[in-house]
Parts: sequence; structure tokens; C-alpha cells
Amino acid sequence: MTVHRSTDVVVVGGGQAGLAAGYHLRRLGVDFVVLDAQAEPGGAWQHTWDSLHLFSPAAYSSLPGRLMPVQPGQECPDAAHVVAYLRDYEKRYELDVRRPVRVLGVHRDGELLRVDTDSGIWRARAVISATGTWWRPFLPAVPGRGVFGGQHLHTAEYRRPRDFAGRRVIVVGGGNSGAQIAADLAYDTELLTWVTTRPPRFLADDIDGRALFDVATARRRALDAGRADTGGVASLGDIVAVPPVREARDRGLLKASPMFTRLVPGGVEWSDGTRAEADAIIWCTGFRPALSHLAPLGLRGRRGRIATSGTAVVDEPRLHLLGYGDWTGPASATLIGVGRPARDAARKVAELVR
Repeated sequence: MTVHRSTDVVVVGGGQAGLAAGYHLRRLGVDFVVLDAQAEPGGAWQHTWDSLHLFSPAAYSSLPGRLMPVQPGQECPDAAHVVAYLRDYEKRYELDVRRPVRVLGVHRDGELLRVDTDSGIWRARAVISATGTWWRPFLPAVPGRGVFGGQHLHTAEYRRPRDFAGRRVIVVGGGNSGAQIAADLAYDTELLTWVTTRPPRFLADDIDGRALFDVATARRRALDAGRADTGGVASLGDIVAVPPVREARDRGLLKASPMFTRLVPGGVEWSDGTRAEADAIIWCTGFRPALSHLAPLGLRGRRGRIATSGTAVVDEPRLHLLGYGDWTGPASATLIGVGRPARDAARKVAELVR
């Protein structure tokens, strides 16, 4: 027998964005539920590599209403500290999070939206989708992928350098994850090759998450006011020089090679015929928004993007997207940045359901 439930708002996803939305909905007195596919609190942070640290101190990495406590001995907290903070945040504000509940699809159902899950059906007057991107790793199409005889991993699957001790490893990607994982591996692997599509662009050493949030916010304000695009964070560079990256870079251990042309059975090959042998390739090639649960609504445009005005979906204003990147709010995929768009989404949803 299928269980049917109803509420004013269903929030899909119980990571940082979903919790921020829940905080603001609770303050506004809106009836809501958060559906989270994970078995434990902490969102994607509980699945990251062991050495991952935030870009900023705890005070600048907080969700609305609750400063993140300082982690003893760490200027910038590690992922385990973030998980503990999110668990405490959820408990402190008594957010109604149901887990593990996997959302299968969101459908129009007259004046309501129907949310089908693996544990029953919810009907709501509005939905906030906050599933993030971690669950949808992106792997580029590269010739020869099927012939390479070694191990393929994505950022989402990497955990620790000792798993690759004495092995030949190629790390692909010139962003933060590529630089951080290459720095992580630089001391233990037999041979490390770091490959990027363009020369690495390190931000100034004194730039951290606080400055990046300010830059992203300034860009959004300029665009909203009809002024020239400032370029945002991308104008500063691609890689934040966190201490491990800075140390490996300064020791000459982070020397990038250009992107190879194809994979071969024993490794990779460049256009001039040069080859590098490898036992494993780690693809630090980013993620895409995890939005398959919204497919029944038919909202994607020709380029796959769902059109939004702020966080509200243009073609379905009962639906809000939160935490997927700058297109759903400046720096909305970060701990410090998601608070403002979460507040705006909650306010608009509250107006809709009252």
C-alpha cells in the first residue's frame, strides 16, 4: 500500500542548501519536510577525500543562524568537522529531515506538486530542489577510454594517497579538486602526471573563500544592475592556493602538462606521439547539477539548463532551485553563500503557500 502524505513545502536534499532552506522556512512558520537520500546527516561532505579542507576559517563558512565552531588546531576546518557541524545544525533547529528517502520524480498534480519517493508519495504546494552536484560526476569523452587497462576514478571516488602508493597516476583537471588531489598524491606515488587543458591559474596566496564570496556577490549585483560583467571569481584564477597546494607548488611538485589526445592500453598519448604510462587516471573534471528527479516536469531548455529568475523556475514558479551555482544565487554552492538565496527562496515560497 502506497503511503500518501501532504505538506506545504517539500525540500529535496538534506545537505547544506536543504538545511539552509529549512532554517528559513521554519522561521517563517511554513509547514515543510526535507527528504534526504543519504543515510546520515552531512550531505556530500561525508563522501569527500580525507585531506579536504575548507577555503576559509570556520566563522566565514557558516550557515544562517549558527556560526561554525572553530576546529582546534585547524585554521580552515576539514570535511569531518563540516559533517559534525551540519549534524548539529539539523538537530539544533529541529529540522524535519526524513532519511534515507530517495526522490524518484516530481510531477504536476493540479494545484499541487506530487513528489514520488521510494517510501511513498508527498503532495505539496511548492518544492525546493537542493540536491547539489556531487551525485552527478562529469567525465569527458576522450578517445581510447575503453582500451586503457588501468583504473579510472572520478574526484567523487578518491579518498587518500596511500591507496596509490608506488603507482603511476595521472590526475586530469586544472581546478581546485585537480590541484588538491595532485598535491595530495605528489609525495607517495611512483610517478605523478598532472594534466590540464590550459596552464594552471593560481589565485593570489592571500585569497580565500571570504574574498571569493565577496567577488561573486559583486558580480551578481553588477549584472542585476545592468552594469558590465566583472568576470567574477573566474577573473582571478582557477585554483585557491590552500596550504597543501601552495607547499607542493613551491616545492616544484605541481608542474602541469597539457591535455593528452587519447588513451592507450598502458596510459595516455599526446598529439606528437609522446606517451606517459599510468596505473590509474583520476578525472577531476567537475560535476553537473543532479536534477533527474525533475525530468517529469519537462523544464530543460535546448542546452539542458532550467531557466530561473533568482531561485524560482520560470516555467514552474512553484519550484525553486537552490545551491547549484551562481545561476541559482551568488556562490550558492558554498556554505557561506547559500544563506541569502535560501532566505529569498523561503520568502517567495511562504508568499505562495499562504
